[in-house]
Amino acid sequence: MTDAPPAEPMRTPLNAFHRRHGAHLVPFSGWEMPLYYTSILAEHRAVRGEAGLFDVSHMGILTVTGAHAADLLSRRTTANVERLAPGQVRYTFLLESSGGIVDDLLVSRIDPGDELARTFLVVPNAGRAAEIEEILRQHRGPDTTIRRWNDQVALLAVQGPRSRSLLESMFGWQLGGLGFYHLAWFPTGARGPPSNGALGRSFPDGFDDALLVSRTGYTGELGYELFVRTRDVEALAERLVAAGATLAGLGARDSLRLEKGYLLSGQEFHRDHTPLEAGQDRFVELDHAFVGRPVLDQQKANGPAVRLVGISVAETGAIPRHGTPITVDGKVVAEATSGGIAPMLGHGVALAYLPKELAAPGTAVALELRGRSVPGTVVRLPFVPAASRRE
Repeated sequence: MTDAPPAEPMRTPLNAFHRRHGAHLVPFSGWEMPLYYTSILAEHRAVRGEAGLFDVSHMGILTVTGAHAADLLSRRTTANVERLAPGQVRYTFLLESSGGIVDDLLVSRIDPGDELARTFLVVPNAGRAAEIEEILRQHRGPDTTIRRWNDQVALLAVQGPRSRSLLESMFGWQLGGLGFYHLAWFPTGARGPPSNGALGRSFPDGFDDALLVSRTGYTGELGYELFVRTRDVEALAERLVAAGATLAGLGARDSLRLEKGYLLSGQEFHRDHTPLEAGQDRFVELDHAFVGRPVLDQQKANGPAVRLVGISVAETGAIPRHGTPITVDGKVVAEATSGGIAPMLGHGVALAYLPKELAAPGTAVALELRGRSVPGTVVRLPFVPAASRRE
């Protein structure tokens, strides 16, 4: 009996585009994705200073529709989805009964609000998309329909201080009225909704002459995520590059999110930590019943035993990585869940779950790097202050 050959990686509709633009492609969560095009550092700086373009079509793209769709999502996430207004987006967590994070999700209400049935767009991480779809199917009622759209819909992220002006100059849109964590349809041609956005189009038929534009991202900068038909995404990506967007890969996406202290699936959580331990209290709405809530109620009352913190490493060239041991008084107290250089600071940073008595900013720790102990300091997150993304 021979071992089965390794499965071929999945490829987004932009795979040929990536190759044509010189991407260094790597496997990631079962997909073949660009790590970088020119350099991680150059792409990182482009997003912080100008506008970068990411292919994030590997993320799950699901719709949940029905009169009880909001009830399903409320029962299965830390967001009270029943309260979402049309056009609102929520960052939330789907938990196990233990309170451990299975995945973090974006849930958006995309129906116009004039019918009993509601429609929600759910975007889980690439490596968890099939599992999240199955969990939702197991818990849905007979009137709730769940559909995955990755075969028909792609996803681009345009991020950076110039993202709004770039998109407005390309399409004539008025994006100033699209609030942070909101989405709307915007026309790609002469037909379609008003240039300041609207809801009411069906998913996916609305993509015939419009894009679904979400004021969200994973970089901490002003930015937008664009849902587009797969058959149209390559032409759109070429237009964005021609308009001045810098192509950016997974390497820059990781360093950008690390500077902001954002969680990464499989590193900051893998069913082993709760949202409260991860410092995500603001995304846990304790006004409704959901799977895992009893554990969070207890942690809310007593305080979590560990807390995710940022650790700054000032020594030049000392760059922590995932798994780097963290010590206090010579004793290992944790391992870094994520680590790397913060390009905008010029030194190493890490995330780690420390015991609550060691989690206060200013606490001195040490990191074991290449056989020697390097000093570090617990600091408040984010490492790099918030940008103008809320304007």
